[in-house]
Amino acid sequence: MKTYKIDLIPGDGVGIEVVREGRKALEKLGAMADVKFEFNELPWSCEYYLKHGVMMPEDGLKILDDCDAILLGAVGFPGVSDVVSAQNLLFPIRRGFDQYVNMRPIKLLPGLVSPIKNDKIDFVVVRENSEGEYCSEGCITEDPVKGKKVIQNSIFTQLGTERIMRYAYEYAVKHGKTKVLSATKSNALKYSMVFWDEVQEQVKKDYPQIESSKMHIDALTGKFIMRPDDLEVVVASNLFGDILTDLGSAMLGSIGISPSGNINPTGEHPSMFEPIHGSAPDIAGRGIANPMGTLWAVNMMLDQLGEHALADALMDAMCAVLVAGKIRTPDLGGTSSTSEFGDAVCAALK
Repeated sequence: MKTYKIDLIPGDGVGIEVVREGRKALEKLGAMADVKFEFNELPWSCEYYLKHGVMMPEDGLKILDDCDAILLGAVGFPGVSDVVSAQNLLFPIRRGFDQYVNMRPIKLLPGLVSPIKNDKIDFVVVRENSEGEYCSEGCITEDPVKGKKVIQNSIFTQLGTERIMRYAYEYAVKHGKTKVLSATKSNALKYSMVFWDEVQEQVKKDYPQIESSKMHIDALTGKFIMRPDDLEVVVASNLFGDILTDLGSAMLGSIGISPSGNINPTGEHPSMFEPIHGSAPDIAGRGIANPMGTLWAVNMMLDQLGEHALADALMDAMCAVLVAGKIRTPDLGGTSSTSEFGDAVCAALK
């Protein structure tokens, strides 16, 4: 029997509730197949920070490096700055494990109705996940005339930019896609985005079979709404990809729907999977959060682990529940609870 070690970081707020449903689905899938999932649940969260002064222990990365994959719920809660929770848990894991690809599918699944009235939404956003606008470097100084002066740096390296571009093109080739569109803003950001465009020009020469294009981020947000059916693979910097994919999830009907994979393509370190929604403290503990983003993240995790049949089984079960239309959480217009949705998906597994 094949065994996978899965580290769970439920985190804060609704993260605890949705990770519970992800674990439930993995346990059911394991029982149906010759696969065993061993779970190590870690209490790292804002609550942990308030007790210990850190979001995770000093040897946190060493602990995580022993697993095959990480399932994260959400971090962030009133009383602890979002800067603290992100900079001391999410970013150290992503950078420490060189999870330089953030993969986010934007796909209207059967049974869902898009608020933009388009039923042909099916593309992916490949987001650079290790540098760019989220490099966490900058400074605060005093200007004698203007007062406080804040500088927030963005760092784009040849290595970082080229490898995310190449990953996007390789993904397109592997999955039978014909278009790669780069999100840019080189008319205003004359260093970072001009360089970003130059790297795309270099990389695209190796993929003549792929239709390459670029679009300014402001225009691209409009294209997301007006012509999403024209999108196949979008490659974007850390900030641009983050914003675009929240928009993409809203196009599907709820921020609670979409998943995210923080991928280490070499497999040298584990990859981390999570829903894109936050901890939603306003509804935490009420049992009404949509676990679909987490279940979809589990689907991505299974694919990354090479368990494609199990990944397909989970996706089929989610779609069956959505098509049936009887079990829906409040964000999708229903009255079902988090656990009721998770139970329905587990019951639909085949």
